[in-house]
Amino acid sequence: MNLKPGDVVILKSGGQAMTVAEARADDAVCVWMGEEGDLFRETLPLAVLEAIEVEDEDDDEDEDEDEDAESSKVA
Repeated sequence: MNLKPGDVVILKSGGQAMTVAEARADDAVCVWMGEEGDLFRETLPLAVLEAIEVEDEDDDEDEDEDEDAESSKVA
């Protein structure tokens, strides 16, 4: 797996999304926020990680605005 800092990963067994802070040959240093706002940092082997796609929140807002504009044209 080719990871770089800033990539978002998740454990293959599930769990919370984590951000890669440092990528190495056999492992990655990952950080994530806990439910109460605590910051966690852990070094994990690449074998247990899976890269995931994260939608940009701005994209969601743009889509909502586009849908609203189309609705007002129809009415």
